Amino acid sequence: MNCDQALKTQAYLDGELDALEAAAVEAHLEGCADCQAQCEAQGDLKSVLAGAQYHRTPPLVRARIARALDGEKKARPGFWTGITGGAGGMAIAAGLALFFLVHAPVGLADDLVAAHLGAIDSGHVFAVASSDHHTVKPWFAGHADVSPPVTDFAREGFKLVGGRADRIAGQRAAVVIYRHGLHVVALFSWADTGRMLPSDTTRRGYHTLFWKQADLDYAAVSDTAPGELHDFAALVKKANGRE
Repeated sequence: MNCDQALKTQAYLDGELDALEAAAVEAHLEGCADCQAQCEAQGDLKSVLAGAQYHRTPPLVRARIARALDGEKKARPGFWTGITGGAGGMAIAAGLALFFLVHAPVGLADDLVAAHLGAIDSGHVFAVASSDHHTVKPWFAGHADVSPPVTDFAREGFKLVGGRADRIAGQRAAVVIYRHGLHVVALFSWADTGRMLPSDTTRRGYHTLFWKQADLDYAAVSDTAPGELHDFAALVKKANGRE
């Protein structure tokens, strides 16, 4: 890296800057190709690691395990009666409960909020940093399984700041990132599979709105006020309808 702001950019990616410093780096990123490349390189690494995080036990496998346990219990009733009493039984019950809790399928809304919070907590909110849709949109080629519409709504209070990819619904979803005051708004999109989307919901203080448009499924996630998130979704739908 030739830019003298490379260390500051890395601190930004690591989530070590306060709001004013972060805003200064975001402004710098809009015009610095070196630092944009730095963000993209780190985003590529994050995408690779993210692909290794989703290893939930399929429902069929869990059902087979449950049937096997039932069969073992029937075959050896005395054994199970002995170990399921007292502290031993409590430990086994707790262990089985933990196993199925960890491997139980998580709802789509939970996945989206987890991805959003994970990106914020890690400081890697976006992999490509720019308010120019001509920079953000081409980045998704090769990084996501879809090419999403990308529009800046700065005049309406939702400033385009970049994008990244996350694995959602078994796909590399495109995530377009906006700032609304002090809030981050993530617009997820992935190829429509024909399945029904969940109802709009709130998880851990973060609101999620779902909708379908053209051949894509969309979800907007943020901790901004619900009405403001609905305003954002309306802007996206209107802009996409013009394309």
